Amino acid sequence: MYRQRLWSVLAKPSNIPNSVAGPSRNVQCRKIVFEEFGDPIKVAKLVEDTVPDTAGDDQVIVKMIVAPVNPADINTIQGVYPVKPTLPSSPGYEGVGEVISVGSHVKHLVPGDRVIPEGVIGTWRTAAVFRSSELVKVDKDIDIHAISGISSNPCTAYRMLHDFVNLNKNDVIIQNGANSACGQNVVQLARHYGYKSVNVIRKRPEPDLGNLKNRLTSLGATYVLTDEELRTTDIFKSGALPKPRLALNNIGGKSSTEVLRTLDNGGVMVTYGGMSREPVIVPTASFIFKDVQLRGFWMTRWHKQNAGTVQRQQMYDELSKMMKDGELVAPANKTLPLESFKEVLQNTMSTKGYAGVKFFLDLQQL
Repeated sequence: MYRQRLWSVLAKPSNIPNSVAGPSRNVQCRKIVFEEFGDPIKVAKLVEDTVPDTAGDDQVIVKMIVAPVNPADINTIQGVYPVKPTLPSSPGYEGVGEVISVGSHVKHLVPGDRVIPEGVIGTWRTAAVFRSSELVKVDKDIDIHAISGISSNPCTAYRMLHDFVNLNKNDVIIQNGANSACGQNVVQLARHYGYKSVNVIRKRPEPDLGNLKNRLTSLGATYVLTDEELRTTDIFKSGALPKPRLALNNIGGKSSTEVLRTLDNGGVMVTYGGMSREPVIVPTASFIFKDVQLRGFWMTRWHKQNAGTVQRQQMYDELSKMMKDGELVAPANKTLPLESFKEVLQNTMSTKGYAGVKFFLDLQQL
C-alpha cells in the first residue's frame, strides 16, 4: 500500500477547470540530479525542487508513482550512453504517474489519468511537467511495475520477435541473458506466440541456480541452460528441438559466440546489449557456410522512427492487454524509496548478475 502524498493536499481538485482554478502556485517536489557525467554514486544527488500546480496550454503536470532503474539510466549518468542530456539533468527514461493538471489545449488527457512518459528523460522525481505529446495514457488496472517499464524491455522483446525473422508456431529461438528484464519478457512473449525458447544464463551457486531455472520455466521457458550446459547439450543434434532461426544477444563475448553456433542456416542473431563489455566474435565458418546474419537493435531509435504510428499503438495495445490478463508480468523486483537511490544504483551497476531482482524507485511523496 502506497503512502499518502503531499500532492493529495496541495494539488487542485481535478473537477475544477484550469481556466478558473485561480492563480498558479508552486508545489514542492524532490528529484535526483547530476551536474556532471561520472560515477553515478558520486555525481547523483537528491535535491528539492518545485513545479507549478497549474499546467500551461500544452502542458501536463504529473505526480510520479514509480520508476524502474535500467542499465541505460546508469550509462546516461556515466556519459557513455548514445543520448547525452544537457547538464544539469535528472535521470530516468521510464516511469508511471498520475495526471494532476492539464493545459487548455490538451484534449486526450484529464486529471486522474494514469500515464507513462515516452522519449523524455527525467522521471526520477516526485512530480514533473511534460508536453502532452510526451505522455501515453495507460489503464489503471495494470500492475504499476509492469506498465512503468513497458516502453523499453517489453517493447524491445516484442520488436525483436516480430521484425527480424518471420517466425511460426513451434519455431525455436535462443537467447542469452535470459534472466534479464528483457529476457524474461522474451520468455513470456515466446510462450504466448507458441515459440520454443532456449534460455541461457550464467552459472551460479545453488540454490540460486535451481531457483532461477524454476522461475524462468514457470514463465514459459522450454529449456534453461547455463553457458557450460549449452556447450555440451545435444538437444539440437538429437533432434529434440530444431535449430533456432533467431538468436537474441544481450551479453556479447564468448556467450554470443556459443549462441551463434546453434543457429540454423540463414539464421539471424540480433544484438541489443553487451553486459559482458566484450565484443561479439563470429566464427568465419558461420558466415561462409551457414550464411548467418548479424543485426543490431536499439529501442530508442525505433521509438523515434515510429512515433505516432499505428504500428506503435498496436504494440502498446497488445502488450497492455497481456499485462492486464496476467500473461506478461514484471520481473522479480524490489522497490525502495527515493532516499535510497544510491543503494538502487549500486545494485543495478553490479556486474555479478546473480541478484535476479530489478530495482524500482518509489516516487510518491511523503
